[in-house]
Amino acid sequence: MPTVMDTYIENRQRVQPNHANNYGSAHGGNVMKWMDEIGALSAMRFAGNPCVTAAVDQMDFRRPIPVGDTALIESYVFDAGQTSVKVRLRAAREDPRTGEAEMTTESYFVFVALDDGSPTAVPELTVETDRGAELRRIALDDDA
Repeated sequence: MPTVMDTYIENRQRVQPNHANNYGSAHGGNVMKWMDEIGALSAMRFAGNPCVTAAVDQMDFRRPIPVGDTALIESYVFDAGQTSVKVRLRAAREDPRTGEAEMTTESYFVFVALDDGSPTAVPELTVETDRGAELRRIALDDDA
């Protein structure tokens, strides 16, 4: 059975001028798209099947990601239903020269696993490490 840490993914996207809004920072729609793509990868790694976005429980934009910085996206599965997968997502602005990061955006997405276009059962989520238990606890507390 997949563990929380099996689904943990970090990805980076350099914010270019074509990703920007009128204020010189990443357009919120681009940040959401990047989060959706990485969240789907975590969900698919967990489910072992293609997954599609079913819901976005919340999307909190706390600060911008300026052009030239990197959007650092963190994603992992923290809960599952019969065919659904809950994923916690966080984005940070990261200075590509120093690696200094600051959290900018947080969200919880729900994905549905598919087999031949129909919802299909997902496995049980297991927790095997202290880090996985901590990540899951944080997500469950925040999602409540």
